[in-house]
Amino acid sequence: ESIRKFEDSICKEWIITNGLGGYASSTVLGLNTRKYHGLLVAAFNPPVNRHVLLEKLDEEIIFENEVFPLYSNEFKHGIIPEGFSFLQDFYLNPTPTYRYNVEGIEVLKRIVMPYKKNAVVVSYEVFNPHLRPITLKIYPRVNARHFHSVTCREKLGWSFVQTSFSNGTFLKIERPRVFMAISSGEGRYVPSEKWVDKVFYRIDASRRENPLDDYYQPGSFHFEITANTRKKFYILAVGASNEEYVKNEFLELNRGIEHVEALIQSEVNRLRELLNFFYAFQNNVQPYDWLNWLVLTADSFVVSRKSTNGFSVIAGYHWFEDWGRDSLISLPGLTLVTGKFEKARQILLTFKHYCQNGIVPNRFPDKTGDKPVYNTVDATLWFFNAVLQYLKYTGDLKFIKEELWFTLKKIVDYHVKGTIYGIKVDKDGLLAHGPQLTWMDSVIEGKAVTPRSGRAVEVQALWYNALKTMEKLAICYGEKEEAERYFAMAEKTKRSFNEKFWNTKTNCLFDVIHDDGSIDDSLRPNQIIAVALDFSMLSQERSEKVVNAVWKKLQTPYGLRTLSSDDARYRGKYVGGWNERNLAYHNGTAWPWLLGPFVTAFLKVKNYEEKWRIFAFENFLKELFTKQLFKAGLGTISEIFDGDYPHLPRGCISQAWSTAEPLRAYVEDILFKRPPFERQILNGSP
Repeated sequence: ESIRKFEDSICKEWIITNGLGGYASSTVLGLNTRKYHGLLVAAFNPPVNRHVLLEKLDEEIIFENEVFPLYSNEFKHGIIPEGFSFLQDFYLNPTPTYRYNVEGIEVLKRIVMPYKKNAVVVSYEVFNPHLRPITLKIYPRVNARHFHSVTCREKLGWSFVQTSFSNGTFLKIERPRVFMAISSGEGRYVPSEKWVDKVFYRIDASRRENPLDDYYQPGSFHFEITANTRKKFYILAVGASNEEYVKNEFLELNRGIEHVEALIQSEVNRLRELLNFFYAFQNNVQPYDWLNWLVLTADSFVVSRKSTNGFSVIAGYHWFEDWGRDSLISLPGLTLVTGKFEKARQILLTFKHYCQNGIVPNRFPDKTGDKPVYNTVDATLWFFNAVLQYLKYTGDLKFIKEELWFTLKKIVDYHVKGTIYGIKVDKDGLLAHGPQLTWMDSVIEGKAVTPRSGRAVEVQALWYNALKTMEKLAICYGEKEEAERYFAMAEKTKRSFNEKFWNTKTNCLFDVIHDDGSIDDSLRPNQIIAVALDFSMLSQERSEKVVNAVWKKLQTPYGLRTLSSDDARYRGKYVGGWNERNLAYHNGTAWPWLLGPFVTAFLKVKNYEEKWRIFAFENFLKELFTKQLFKAGLGTISEIFDGDYPHLPRGCISQAWSTAEPLRAYVEDILFKRPPFERQILNGSP
């Protein structure tokens, strides 16, 4: 019933991924509404340099000389044709599946990405109940653009070169180097080149970005279904910037309908095994549909990084790359509560590999993915916390000693003597830093929207947590003098923090103390991190007051607001063009990831009493898990939500830390399934 409510269905999107940073994604109507949609979006340099190759497949049923289009494309003047009118059902179980009915003819369309392949398989099952044959025609709409851009064929400096064969085609472009093979197991391919011009993306238009895109149509696939027959077909597409890769993968994958069905079943089995492993690892956890989706979605963010032959974390789909801060905040929820310790190790090693001047990367830009940028103060400190959480789950002191201990010590030394972007421990033990280095990093015309240079509250909390982690590790490794040094540094930081950051008027923490001594007393959620971390500088009394202040003013059903609605700078809706959205991004917009530290902090001050754990789930996480998970990006959690009711989802449809932190808090804090080595590690016991 809901599939026929256009305005509701057009807002529901699905995404499946391939473990390389690539993905397939569209709406439940099969109508692309943003430039990031596509059936094959391939990472040319995993997990980045992503290109839209196969935009979509448009199908027609030909019955008794009448053409029934199953597809829909939107143009400025409207949607032509409205093929979604034949759509009976859409379901994600676990792969996206469309069911159409035309004059009693049933068409089942299923989309699967083979794991670790820049490829997509679209299978069709068609039932013809009539006494006459029918024809299914499928038109591939292809492109060769970076996924941040759109194509205007009038301005192109390249063209497709097509080499067709009986049941498919090979396409190539020399500059940029793009190669693509598209084939069917049977049926015939008819080359008939044309362009579909000025396709309109309504979401991009609402974001005041260029909403017009041109598709290339190289030809069409023709399948005949005889009278009273059920027939299966498939379309396979492989694409990359390496011609040999495309040809080899194409030969491996394109081996008939039985092989394709085995590929589909293999992916279904892989996803089923992820769930089985999680419930075996977290024994006695009650299964729920929403929990299944959180576990499956968590896996989608952990991707291969070619440059290190290891793993990293995509911060969010569709458009984010692997960011240091997001990766390290997400690591416990994505890999530790799910028992994927080897992937956790590989992620830590990836960021160690790129550590320079005592700083881990802020992000890897999509177009230059092996050249990270380092404009961050907190990502490095979250690295220490990720190490601590890894140890709490594994007790693997040997790995940390052999692979990371030297790097961790060097990082501390760099921070003490001073490093890039003005990052340096001040004489009072607090960590000073330049502008636009925290997670609240929006900029308009070169000017920070939330200027937080100086000493940001969560940076001090993370610095103290890092020093205490180093102290405990030094004890475990028998380095007594180092342990004493880290202890003394931590105590100095703690004294200064409590003297300078407590706001006696509001009974909570200041957000920033600037270099000139001026104070930013904005009520923001950053202070909750000072309570949530394992090593906190706050007394029980002050911790309770911080939790209450954040709870009273910032909590929504889908995240914490980034600024109190009482503040004149508050923006309750994340809408409009780039500048308008950036004004709201950290000035009222609600972020689901913050529910993780909030739930942890809330239950810490409540001593994890069972009645408060039930209360926390019912009031802080339940609506996000049971309702929002099925409203925007299906089976996943959006990046942000409006601060104002009804808290509409915005930003990326699937965000790593939006999934990871609520999942971690649910397992560790609500269910109170604590990491097995927690007490040993926090006490510094070898």
